[in-house]
Amino acid sequence: MAVRGNKISKTFIWILLAMLIVGLAGFGATGVGGNIQSIGAVGDKKISVDLYARTLQEDLRAVSAQAGQNVPFSTAQTIGIDRQALARVVTTRALDHETSELGLSVGDEKLQEQILSMGAFQGLNGQFDREAYRFTLENAGLSEAAFEESMREEAARTLVQGAILSGNTVPDTYADTLVAYVGERRNATVARLTADDLAEPVGDPTPEQLTAYYDENIDNYTLPLTKQITYAWLSPDMIADTVDVDEQSLKDAYAERDAEFNQPERRLVERLVYGSTEDASAAKAQLEAGGSTFETLVEERGLVLADIDLGDLPKDDLGAAGDAVFAGATGDIVGPLESDLGPALFRINGILAAQETSFEDARAQLRDELSADRARRVVEAQISDIDDLLAGGATLEDLIKETDMELGTIDWSSEAEDDLAAYEAFREAASTVTEEDFPVVAVLEDGGIFALRLDTVLEPRPQPMIEITERVTAGWRTQATRAALRAEAEALIPEITADSDFADVDLVSETLTDVMRTGFVDGIPPAAILALFEAEKGTTVIVDDVTDVLVIRLDDVLAADEESDDITAVRERLSSQASSAISQDLFEAYARDIQQRAGINLDQNAINAVHANFN
Repeated sequence: MAVRGNKISKTFIWILLAMLIVGLAGFGATGVGGNIQSIGAVGDKKISVDLYARTLQEDLRAVSAQAGQNVPFSTAQTIGIDRQALARVVTTRALDHETSELGLSVGDEKLQEQILSMGAFQGLNGQFDREAYRFTLENAGLSEAAFEESMREEAARTLVQGAILSGNTVPDTYADTLVAYVGERRNATVARLTADDLAEPVGDPTPEQLTAYYDENIDNYTLPLTKQITYAWLSPDMIADTVDVDEQSLKDAYAERDAEFNQPERRLVERLVYGSTEDASAAKAQLEAGGSTFETLVEERGLVLADIDLGDLPKDDLGAAGDAVFAGATGDIVGPLESDLGPALFRINGILAAQETSFEDARAQLRDELSADRARRVVEAQISDIDDLLAGGATLEDLIKETDMELGTIDWSSEAEDDLAAYEAFREAASTVTEEDFPVVAVLEDGGIFALRLDTVLEPRPQPMIEITERVTAGWRTQATRAALRAEAEALIPEITADSDFADVDLVSETLTDVMRTGFVDGIPPAAILALFEAEKGTTVIVDDVTDVLVIRLDDVLAADEESDDITAVRERLSSQASSAISQDLFEAYARDIQQRAGINLDQNAINAVHANFN
């Protein structure tokens, strides 16, 4: 049965073709070579080596992009990227098996229409070119039959997925219940007690009190696991002053960046294009008569201001409209004027004066930039020699004698942030180094290099109190002050009723209104908001806030404001998220059911062969 009423989008076809070409170009059209063609099958649908390799490569690229650096395949395996890719291809082929069982397919006529319309297969005359079609697929390592079959299968999968994922909704009760909880509000009265409110200030602790506080809070005074590390380091900045930059190089750099240093006068403009001069003139007349605004004209054409913003342009880039635009003042709307897209109105949003920076004025900047660039290259050029020295048994101390590197030490922990510890590459190396590791050269984010050696590991240990007496004393005083304030607040609680004025008990208060569970109130800690939603109407609670104490009375409990735009947005978001989650759960359950019915057979040797190409 051919399903002919559904059209494959051009976007999908382009994405599919791009994935096939890019994926196979990266992995190699021959895959793992030899006679291995598949890594297994779901039902009667084989999982080709190329499909798995391509999917694996896509996931590896994605995790590398997320990490901001190339992630080795061995590392990717530890976080399950290979298993994720395998699960994806198994699901894909399971759906292909199901669509085949259901008899779903795209008709030849519709498939031909899509292929004929693809730009990648068209010649210079814009028409389908059989040779271009053959050549493009050949470069991707695909036969025509394989490509067309993959298009049919993807289209059929899309039909099945769409049928499962679309139209799933949750009852209104679901959103009503959550909105009622999330949107519930509180009105309250709050007063802050500080150390100045104490009848008697807290005195100094006795040695016994200080020791007891230190012991009770020993976690706060325990140093983290610390690695004492010796390192050799060379950064471009260390040698920038020694790098020679000749005059001609400075002049060449200035000439290459002439457009940056010498910019003509420019205008910040927006251009609203019309189909004819008459339409543009009519729009201009509305503006002049005060019957419309420029923003309204933009909206009437189904556009937003970002669509018509040209940025800052010199006169020449404006073509025939240049003279008129440059003759206008900021805020003027000129036109109709001819543009490369037709008659248009231009709004002038700013005038940027010409900028001219002479070679002499740019010399210092250019020298600094060229010196830094050359210094990075000088540092990079030393990596091989330093690696050879380390491989030959040289110590870090030897490197200092033989190279421009500098020696240093650091007590590194996960909390360290200064000097070399500010570099992610150093932190990663320091976190994994062991006493058995030999120093190796690694590159820093700014082009510098380093090598390190772990000398000693210090396990977590308490800081001796004698070294941090002032800090411990400050902590004790804060705790004692808070305890004294809480005692005073508790003495006031019986005098605060649901209708009383805080001023009656000498408290300076403020009123909080419409406080929500997830809301933020300046100066009020999250713990206080949580306490409000746990309290009963009319009751008063006490909440600690670092050095102070808050006295809070819950005055009123309000239901969610159903007229609020925020609540409307929350309701829509919750319903959408729940519907999406249900759709995804249904799809995953359906995919598992297909796999169980069809059966899965995997060839671990073939899978390992694919993995070998990524190592």
